[in-house]
Amino acid sequence: MNDTNTPRPADAVMVDVQNQPDTRRIKIDKVGVKDIRYPITVMDKSREAQNTVASVNMYVDLPHHYKGTHMSRFIEVLSRHRNSISTRNIPAILLDIKERLNAASAHLELSFPYFIEKTAPVSGAVSLMEYNCTLFGRQDDQGADLTVGVTVPITTLCPCSKEISKFGAHNQRGNVQVVVRYNKFFWMEDLIRLVEQSCSSEVFSLLKRSDEKFVTETAYENPMFVEDVVREVAVKLLADDTFTWFSIAAENFESIHNHSAYAYIEHTR
Repeated sequence: MNDTNTPRPADAVMVDVQNQPDTRRIKIDKVGVKDIRYPITVMDKSREAQNTVASVNMYVDLPHHYKGTHMSRFIEVLSRHRNSISTRNIPAILLDIKERLNAASAHLELSFPYFIEKTAPVSGAVSLMEYNCTLFGRQDDQGADLTVGVTVPITTLCPCSKEISKFGAHNQRGNVQVVVRYNKFFWMEDLIRLVEQSCSSEVFSLLKRSDEKFVTETAYENPMFVEDVVREVAVKLLADDTFTWFSIAAENFESIHNHSAYAYIEHTR
């Protein structure tokens, strides 16, 4: 009869199945862990640091002769860096992933809500506005490739509707997603502000009646199609040599149609 409480010999070796050979000779481009919900600290322009929760994807390549990768090592790397995640240290995290898993390439994707304190334009009421941010990184023997994305809610007022109507014009809320590749440090707050200055009106979490009047009239005096929005954002990005590549996608959730309006620009400097 076996005693299940009998300890294993101290020198017992557990088989490392991941390191066993695979005979199919097919390389895997990305293998790893996905959709990890994890608390992180990111840099904040006004408050130095901000705590948030990210959805994290981490991958490496896998040579054809290995059966599998070591999934737990991704979490070990993430745990070492969780209090210092920013655009500045993504290359260091990628190198850590690459070296810890003995890989030729490493990939890191982070998506998280980022909050900025906004002040209403007339009443001065203060509230927090949420923006969705993403960090994408890849590291291989040729170096690192990093992109940062922000999704910014906006308001647009239709120029055509204003032109043809005796009074009023239809407006709608939309999203602008900007992804940039860069050659020097920048603040996400500044990129978000750049987008908010490129639409009919920015969006606020809290507005009093005086603010609502101001925002409504501002949008009416600044009608824009989605085409106008992406072009305005592009003009501002092109004026800043920080950004070596960018993509801009604007989507209006139409208020009088059962579809969205969409425009997209991609540019390499």
